[in-house]
Amino acid sequence: MPRPDDQMRECALTREKKPVGELIRFVLGPDDLVVPDTDAKAEGRGVWITLGNQAVAAAAKKNAFAKSLKTNVLLPDDLAGLTRQRLEQRLFGTLGLARKAGQIVTGATRVKAAIEAGEIIALLTATDAAPDGRDKMRTVLKGYQTHRPEGEAGDPIPHFELLSAEQMGLALGLENVIHAALPRGAAAQAALARAERLARYMAN
Repeated sequence: MPRPDDQMRECALTREKKPVGELIRFVLGPDDLVVPDTDAKAEGRGVWITLGNQAVAAAAKKNAFAKSLKTNVLLPDDLAGLTRQRLEQRLFGTLGLARKAGQIVTGATRVKAAIEAGEIIALLTATDAAPDGRDKMRTVLKGYQTHRPEGEAGDPIPHFELLSAEQMGLALGLENVIHAALPRGAAAQAALARAERLARYMAN
């Protein structure tokens, strides 16, 4: 039986069939308003669009939702912006759960130590971090990945710059957070998945 992310759906904009992990679902509410269904669990008629800011904006501009649903629909003024906001909210939630589970590290010194110890699956830096602090952390991460101990080879550790220091702090219930890292664990893995989706959306 295929995993959820391996299931195929058709993008209503391009008509390409893609795994659902590369798409985002939109649903038609009872008021005929199209809204993002970021977890793909909402009831109602759905439309799939390639996961990307530009694709969602183009779908809204080209009336892809009405064409796919074969009915008149209402769209928010900035559907692409609303979609990003919803993806950010999902990331906020999983970061909060990771903190409750003890699966997040914050603060430059602790994050640096976690990287050097090979304990992390992802690094998060605030978008408004000072350039020198950002560069130092990148250097630490690059140094670890270049000189990993024998037997620890693997995929590159992702480095995300998605949220401001204030947003990261709000998500974690702390003051402004500049550097954070996700160690191994189920809650951290869930946060990583949310970060990857938001990063993909913002990049496309």
